[in-house]
Amino acid sequence: MSGDTVPTLEAERDARVLNAAHGHGIHPGEIAIGVIIGRTSEFFDFFVYAIASVLVFPKLFFPFLDPLQGTLWSFAIFALAFIARPFGTLIFTVIDRAYGRGAKLTIALFLLGGSTAAIAFLPGYADAGMTAAWLLCLFRMGQGVALGGSWDGLASLLAINAPDNKRGWYAMIPQLGAPLGLIVASLLFAFFVTELPAEDFLAWGWRYPFFVAFAINVVALFARLRIVVTPEYARLFEDRELQPAPVTETVRTDWRIIVMGAFAPLASFAMFHMVTVFPLSWVFLYTQNSPVDFLVIEAAAAVVGTLSIIVSGALADRLGRRTLLGGSAVAIAVFSGFAPQLLSSGEAGEIVFMLFGFALLGVSFGQSSGALSSLFQKSHRYTGSSLTSDLAWLVGAAFAPLIALWLGSSFGLLAAGGYLLSGAAITLVALWFNQGLAKNID
Repeated sequence: MSGDTVPTLEAERDARVLNAAHGHGIHPGEIAIGVIIGRTSEFFDFFVYAIASVLVFPKLFFPFLDPLQGTLWSFAIFALAFIARPFGTLIFTVIDRAYGRGAKLTIALFLLGGSTAAIAFLPGYADAGMTAAWLLCLFRMGQGVALGGSWDGLASLLAINAPDNKRGWYAMIPQLGAPLGLIVASLLFAFFVTELPAEDFLAWGWRYPFFVAFAINVVALFARLRIVVTPEYARLFEDRELQPAPVTETVRTDWRIIVMGAFAPLASFAMFHMVTVFPLSWVFLYTQNSPVDFLVIEAAAAVVGTLSIIVSGALADRLGRRTLLGGSAVAIAVFSGFAPQLLSSGEAGEIVFMLFGFALLGVSFGQSSGALSSLFQKSHRYTGSSLTSDLAWLVGAAFAPLIALWLGSSFGLLAAGGYLLSGAAITLVALWFNQGLAKNID
């Protein structure tokens, strides 16, 4: 290991030696599986919390407010994880440099699973008053800090191993975790809402998905550690391609790439919430349609989104990632013009809205991750990619459900469509300003 690198834990080095002795190597398929499992677990946590923010938390923690205000407060707490995430990156970068990737991942994923499971044990307002809501805030921030530390570099490792003519294909693989996590979370909640009386669901049924999230995190931990302890991963770490650099140094050197990388995928992130969290809240608050029916529609639409993400890989390799990102942003801008009418047209309109929306989301979201990562110096790529991801989620996702619901409830669904349009416009501006992007991702 290079002289300026702090040694990893003895156990991690021993595991690498053991893997080398048995001839175990990293194959792209294994990396892809590890990436998909890891991202699916993270997004399952994300959607379990998001669905509970609509169906459970307003009544459990804010029963003294009307349903709309309770949901808005619930969405405000939802944003805390994204605010805390960059701080998690700062904290766990220090742990990574001092004790190794395995220790960092273990601590981060147990913190994530522990915070998620702790939410399942929370009392409601009726039992603990506002203390219950403050505890929800605390554990939500714990989830965010843990997500900052769960960055394992496997997506970067996948990109490093990608052939030049398959960069778009390999870029879409990590994104598959989003629709897969949504499918499992939606169907799980739909099952409990269907099988339990409303009183039992609000008392204890909603807690089970949070327990499941903890179990999935444990499985994801071992899937990722299996790759992290391989000799090939260690070699790339030592060659500084997957080595954490000091955050201050990375920001000072590559701040422009980080900022542009945070804004380039804004159309995807705006669309992400307009077809997942926001429509569930709108249907639940303003229509007579069953939330169970909508959760099933959402799961079916997520299947379309999964296929669309896969298609994005082939399209990106044929057309270029920049062209596909720009084209999908234009398509999202067009969609924002008639999406409000679809969502307000009954169940048939909701189905068309979701299917068409997820098809667009898949093409855009499939290529939104790490679009600028190739611009980073090798020594800053790992930390820079992590910071860019944190800021992209903060700018594009943290307050999206809150803003969209407030705009829709205050000024009508056309205003929510305007929010989606603004995200598409910012993506196009970011792509236009960043000349280096055109040279590096086409």
